[in-house]
Amino acid sequence: MHVFLPDPSLKLIAPEAAQRPHRLVGNSPVLWVDAPFAPPGRGFHAKLEGANPGGIKDRPGLHMVREARRRGELAPGAPVVESSSGTLGLGLALAGLTYGHPVTIVTDPGMEPSMIRLLTAYGARVEQVRTPHPEGGWQQARRDRVVEILARTPGAYCPDQYHNPDNVAAYRPLATELIAQLGHVDVLVAAVGTGGHSAGTARVLSQAFPAMSLIGVDSTGSAIFGQPVRPRLMRGLGSSIHPSNVDYAAFDEVHWVAPAEAVWACRQLARRHYACGGWSVGAVALVAGWAAGAHPAGTRIAAIFPDGPHRYLETVYNDAWCRDHDLLTNEPPGQPDEIDEPDSREVVAWTRCRAVRDPLGRPAPRAAAHTEAVNR
Repeated sequence: MHVFLPDPSLKLIAPEAAQRPHRLVGNSPVLWVDAPFAPPGRGFHAKLEGANPGGIKDRPGLHMVREARRRGELAPGAPVVESSSGTLGLGLALAGLTYGHPVTIVTDPGMEPSMIRLLTAYGARVEQVRTPHPEGGWQQARRDRVVEILARTPGAYCPDQYHNPDNVAAYRPLATELIAQLGHVDVLVAAVGTGGHSAGTARVLSQAFPAMSLIGVDSTGSAIFGQPVRPRLMRGLGSSIHPSNVDYAAFDEVHWVAPAEAVWACRQLARRHYACGGWSVGAVALVAGWAAGAHPAGTRIAAIFPDGPHRYLETVYNDAWCRDHDLLTNEPPGQPDEIDEPDSREVVAWTRCRAVRDPLGRPAPRAAAHTEAVNR
């Protein structure tokens, strides 16, 4: 029997063994992505947050719970209740396991059965609302259910990812990792849902690189940047409400991407780069590839891929499901349509706008502020 012994002259660099699962969060890898998204010789650096145990929202799940405990807002062993379309639910399940809190996730029928089973396996309790709010859609319906649960559960705490500045602060390590991995960043491309990772990452990077540009990626049918609310297939980006964590002043432009375009991009990533994920990943890849061609050669573009493909195997990567929703269309155009103002007209396909503002006219969020959210 041959036993392999490493050459003692080689220095092997490997991460330390994790004693607890939360120690696996962070230090996600970066992958160079080029064709078919960017012209020959161009490309972008994808930060693969799907390498975290549950995805990008492991970071805020742990951070928001840890900070609430530190401030005394969350007592030892008290329940944590939150609205989630999926990924934050995984992060909070990890936080509950780490810090000893029962976790209830309020979601809607759009959550994939596999995700419900996974959350349950991790010890979380899952409640589903059945009817969307007439104005705020599924997100507002979920938040209303959270309020009901809090009212009947003394001591329960809701992190309120949409308005809690701790969500934003959780992404400082992601930004510092990018600085260490890439040296500098000229353009950051990030999906926008609660606004947490775009605001938190850009805030640190723009301090290090004042000339950096931030490109936001939203879903068609999302209200975040001033478009009318419509039912959305895409999960993980976009919103039917207006999260105060979105740092509108930080964005240089916003792109809206439609589901069929995101599906094409996801499948190209899988086939060409063996690195793929869900709706946000596809939409971000499409826009980041365009940015690689639109900016001068040598521009260093970083794109954040929030998750991996596993929860999307029965949707994005299922031919029958995609055909039923008319998503297996031709390759998207090489560049987006453009509008001058975010509310000039309703967009239904990949569209770019260089005018970005808060539709509600709110002041820019303060980095150190802490909101009371729905916990009082």
